[in-house]
Amino acid sequence: MPLWPIHKANRIKRVILSTYQAASGAGAAAMNELLESTRASLQGQTYQPKVLPHSSAFNLFNHDSPVDPVTGYNEEETKVIQETRKIFEDDSIAIGVTCVRVPVLRAHSQAITFECERPISEDEVRTILSDAPGVKIVDDRAKNYFPMPIDASGQDDVLVGRIRKDLSDPSGHSISIFVAADQLLKGAALNAIQIAELLPQRVLA
Repeated sequence: MPLWPIHKANRIKRVILSTYQAASGAGAAAMNELLESTRASLQGQTYQPKVLPHSSAFNLFNHDSPVDPVTGYNEEETKVIQETRKIFEDDSIAIGVTCVRVPVLRAHSQAITFECERPISEDEVRTILSDAPGVKIVDDRAKNYFPMPIDASGQDDVLVGRIRKDLSDPSGHSISIFVAADQLLKGAALNAIQIAELLPQRVLA
């Protein structure tokens, strides 16, 4: 959601992102397991996970999809690469991704750094995203308040913040952002519907 309007204004050549995926991504059973394992941990009890491969309480681990023994990428990471290129209709976008399961009940987050064809500034990104449908900027440096899954849960908007220059790129082509969104409301199913709604417009164009 936040990358597409930027891509239209200044083509994105490369994306490096890490996803912090909530238990809800694995279904209601995984959410219940997070609650139960957290209670057990707080009470000093041992909890054997049944849904996820590792304890989700106070823990992070590689996304629970199978890992390709050749590439070292799990299926979720491969899906992110393929779906991004498909949605953007650009197979040349270079994408590096790491997907992690985190002890959050609902709403995924992403740390994203993207590189554009032309130089791009923080102000340009804020201007583009301020008019982007379905995107809400949450970027208060003074109060250290940025997108959080607890705020994204239950709302349709994708929260975007931590908008800043990528200091590793002196050319000025790269920006880093942080995103949080409720994937139960803004995810594959809704995206499919919205893409279907856009198809007649593309045909007419």
